[in-house]
Amino acid sequence: MRTIEGNLTAQDMKIGLVIGRFNSFIVDHLVAGAVDTIVRHGGDAANIDKVFVPGAFEIPLAVQKMAQSGSYDAVVALGAVIRGGTPHFDYVAGECVKGLGQVQLSTGVPVSFGVLTVDSIEQAIERAGTKAGNKGEECTLAAIEMVNVLKQI
Repeated sequence: MRTIEGNLTAQDMKIGLVIGRFNSFIVDHLVAGAVDTIVRHGGDAANIDKVFVPGAFEIPLAVQKMAQSGSYDAVVALGAVIRGGTPHFDYVAGECVKGLGQVQLSTGVPVSFGVLTVDSIEQAIERAGTKAGNKGEECTLAAIEMVNVLKQI
């Protein structure tokens, strides 16, 4: 029996980060966590490309363009959607996750979902590096592992 499992080595990986600028006071911490994770796991900062888009709704299109380019081993989507008093949250968050899933399946390039979808600013702060950890770091680890898994299949 053969077991395939990815490791967390980012050496020689080219990783794209697509970053929604909306709620940047939170997203900046996710980006810092993602970059730090890549470098701490053997990646080179020179192999990281950051693309900034207006918000979470626009992230899937930029991720698709990067994934289709053939230049990236993985693409990490980073953003924050904070629930307000209208249904806007549901539409933006839903379309973002749906679009990212479609990109990953259609291109075969690992796409990691680091877009916070939270009910409050306090929840966002908790997930951007305080008591709930840094979700930018966590989703980047998942991207690194998936690249290494797919290399073995």
